[in-house]
Amino acid sequence: MKLLALESSAKAASCAVLEDGEAITSAWQATGLTHSRTLLPMVEDMLRNSGLAVREMDALAVAAGPGSFTGLRIGIATVKGLAWAADKPCVPVSTLEAMAWPLAHMEGIVVCAMDARRQQIYNAVFRAGGGSLVRLREDRAVSLEDAARDLAELEGPLVVVGDGVGLCLDFLTGRGIACASAPGHLRLQSAVGVGMAAWRSMDRAVSAQELAPVYLRLSQAERERLEREQHV
Repeated sequence: MKLLALESSAKAASCAVLEDGEAITSAWQATGLTHSRTLLPMVEDMLRNSGLAVREMDALAVAAGPGSFTGLRIGIATVKGLAWAADKPCVPVSTLEAMAWPLAHMEGIVVCAMDARRQQIYNAVFRAGGGSLVRLREDRAVSLEDAARDLAELEGPLVVVGDGVGLCLDFLTGRGIACASAPGHLRLQSAVGVGMAAWRSMDRAVSAQELAPVYLRLSQAERERLEREQHV
């Protein structure tokens, strides 16, 4: 079984093909260029250079959220278009879970952290070991203070992964919580992780029409609108 996976939830954008749960090709970049400009050409180049085609895939997977509202919409729209044209099912994956899977071989606790601004992080926590993950905390948008208070209760080495590593690591160590950063090549979000998560959740497959992002919280524009309405 082959899966085409896409990741565009933050600064890095990537795509990968997994066969029977193992990555056989991938492309990744974090150049700062907009995903609307880079993601689809990267997918097309990867497939062409690998001698593969979307029609050969059994399903398409995508990081559905949380993450950048714009980045998620680009990834979702790209997968919708590809899946619709090829009549393939889609597997939406938690961005945070996908970040943890490349670290499933280690023994310890994986703290997934994405910078959500406003002194908050998007966060989930997993216990890793023997190539598997056990979820300890559901996906959440949480303040750094509340996250630190919660993580202090967990036993075992803490490894922080995601584009919120710097922010989260400094905050936790400043409060006496021992933790370390994931190694550089596994730190940022990747489509390989999306594919690894999707491979284990094929029962969540939906149609291209049903595929939708998961934001976890309101956008800044929506928050500002609500604040204005409350002061009317």
